[in-house]
Amino acid sequence: MGASALLLDLDRTLVDLQSYTDYAAALADVEALLGTWSDSEVPETDWDRPTMACMSVLHSLLGDPRWDEMSAAIATHERAAIPQSVIMPTVSESVEVLRDVPVAIVTLLAPELVPEALAQHGILIGREVDVVVGRARDVRPKPEADGLLAACTALGVRPEEAVMIGDSSWDAEAAARAGVPFIGVPSGPGSLPDDVDVAPTLAEAIARALAP
Repeated sequence: MGASALLLDLDRTLVDLQSYTDYAAALADVEALLGTWSDSEVPETDWDRPTMACMSVLHSLLGDPRWDEMSAAIATHERAAIPQSVIMPTVSESVEVLRDVPVAIVTLLAPELVPEALAQHGILIGREVDVVVGRARDVRPKPEADGLLAACTALGVRPEEAVMIGDSSWDAEAAARAGVPFIGVPSGPGSLPDDVDVAPTLAEAIARALAP
C-alpha cells in the first residue's frame, strides 16, 4: 500500500484492555448517574452488551454536558484493568518498525489512559507513537470519521496516504467514512465484516500497509 503513516486502534489491536475491564460495573455506574438514554445507530460488532452499551452511550451523548461525567465513570473501570491487560500477538516485534513511521493511536479510550495502557507494555508516546486521538465530548468517535481525520491532520498526511489498522467493525466503518485504507486484524470471530481486507497478525498488517 505504501502508507506514509499508520493509524492504529489500541484496544485488542495493540493491548487487550477490554477483556479485563468490568464494563458491567461501568454500565451500572452510568445507569445510576444517567438513568435512560436514546441509543444512537452504531455498527454491530462482537463486543458483549455492557461494552457496547458503554461505548454507545458516549456516542449518544456527544455535545451533552453530562458526557464528561459518564466518560470519567467508565474510565475508572478501564484504568483499573490496565495492570491486568495483555499485549497483543506480534506487537513486541513490531515496535522497531513503528519508530520509523508516523503513528497515531485512534481509540475509544479516554486519552489520558492511553499513555498508561501503552507504557504498561513498554510502548511510549513520542517513541513508538506520535499522536493520540482518544474519546472527547466534542469529537465524534469511531465509527465516525472525525478521529481518523484529526489524526491525519496531526501527522501531516492526507487520508488516502495513511492506513488504519484495527480489530472491529467500528474501526472499519470509521476508515471507510474517512477515506482511509483499512486492514483488519481480527481479535475473534465476528469482530470484522466479511468484506474487509484482513491480516492474521499486526506485524503482517503493518508490513502490508508499508509495502510499496
